[in-house]
Amino acid sequence: MVLPTLDESVSVQMEKAILKAREETNSLGGIVELMITGLKPGIGDPFFESMESELARMIFSIPSTKGIEFGAGFGITRMTGYESNDEMYFDEKRNIKSYTNNNGGIIGGITTGMPISFKVAIKPTASIEKAQKTVNLETKENDILEVKGRHDPVIVPRAIVVLEAATAIVIFDRLLESKKYRF
Repeated sequence: MVLPTLDESVSVQMEKAILKAREETNSLGGIVELMITGLKPGIGDPFFESMESELARMIFSIPSTKGIEFGAGFGITRMTGYESNDEMYFDEKRNIKSYTNNNGGIIGGITTGMPISFKVAIKPTASIEKAQKTVNLETKENDILEVKGRHDPVIVPRAIVVLEAATAIVIFDRLLESKKYRF
């Protein structure tokens, strides 16, 4: 099994965990990190069509998505304003950059020119062979659900291409929208 990770040792650990879940007729979830590079600053809107809200809306429309965080995500709550602010500078080509990317390349709903960075939480596959308690709506009785057949112990690798495609749609839409106002 080839899992797309930056660190091959992590891929090996993930594969072991997935195979163990399969043996136990169970499933696992995971986190996918995505990054968009090459976007100029100024794309998006501060309110209803902010880059974060458009990406989040699209990503949450993908089944099994349970969370999204941009940049430092929930970790930003443990920082002060000074620590979380992405201080800016001009690089040697006079492009605006920031020393950090705690806000994930988006501030106030608008791209900063830094890479847009976000993580997506994908829940464990619901269809597992392990018997689970449920209710029978016809008989109004407690029941046991046993799903038979072949099921993936993790759908995270399959979700990656869907997340990338959904992200590309949002970015392309925002790029088209930004050109609408730049005549």
